[in-house]
Amino acid sequence: MTVLLWVFVLPFLGWAVIRLGGWERSLGVQLVAFTPYVAAAAWVPAIVALAARRWSVGAVALVIALLLAAAVLPRAIPNGDKGPADGVKLTVMTSNLLFGGADAATIVRLVKEHDVAVLALQEFTSEGKDALAAAGLGELLPHSSLADEPGASGSAVYSRYPLTGVGAKKNGGSFRQAYATVAVPGAGPVLVESAHPLAPWGRAVMGQWREDVLAQPRADRSGPPRVLLGDFNSTLDHTPMRQVISTGYRDAADVTGKGLTGTWGPYDGDKIPPVTIDHVLVDERLGVREVSVHGIPRSDHRAIIAALTVPAAR
Repeated sequence: MTVLLWVFVLPFLGWAVIRLGGWERSLGVQLVAFTPYVAAAAWVPAIVALAARRWSVGAVALVIALLLAAAVLPRAIPNGDKGPADGVKLTVMTSNLLFGGADAATIVRLVKEHDVAVLALQEFTSEGKDALAAAGLGELLPHSSLADEPGASGSAVYSRYPLTGVGAKKNGGSFRQAYATVAVPGAGPVLVESAHPLAPWGRAVMGQWREDVLAQPRADRSGPPRVLLGDFNSTLDHTPMRQVISTGYRDAADVTGKGLTGTWGPYDGDKIPPVTIDHVLVDERLGVREVSVHGIPRSDHRAIIAALTVPAAR
């Protein structure tokens, strides 16, 4: 039994070393996205070994379970690091349209019901743009920075408030990222960008995936605060994602206890366990009030809505 328990524990030990050491490589990048599930399962060998009085293997298994829990569990617990509470409310939303085919009426309804002022979209096509216009998005968010393209590479930012510095850049993975500066009434300007790094779909693109994530704009205290939101194709268990956040962002879902809510997975019929690859990253000079996650028909992603606080203009 002792030998069998060690065989049971060793894969969890390997996973913990890779995750905590930031050593995910090749197809391990995809596997690391499922770390929350592994962290939950890691308690099984610990409990079995301790119940069987195999103290050595039980102690090792317990340490592994505790280390993985420490890496994952805080995302499900609201913390006090939400930034300033006083200021002008700005509600933002991000949604991946799945080749432009997501249900436009649902997106417009969410914008209306949640008083969304800024909407970022990925996989934004001309067909998706027309469907959103027909559903009445322009009446709610009349200002925009649009970079529609066929397939998955298009992007957009819509806003209730006037925009300046409108444009779109193409990252190394050939996805476009629309951006703009939002003039928030009663507050200073806020930079907004619709993020969409290349997905780590196979061994051949892992290097470009890492470059795309690391190339996302850093939080820069010398300029206006930035909100970076979209489909990052990365979870908080991926080292490049954590490195971007460490430049001066908060993950809105993480600080509100919603960081384990899946945003991509079986929503279009796939059988993959949900993982959290969509994010709203908020400059630390801004506050986070609340976050909610919503299903969108005909999309494999769920939308994230985050209510933020922008310091009032002096």
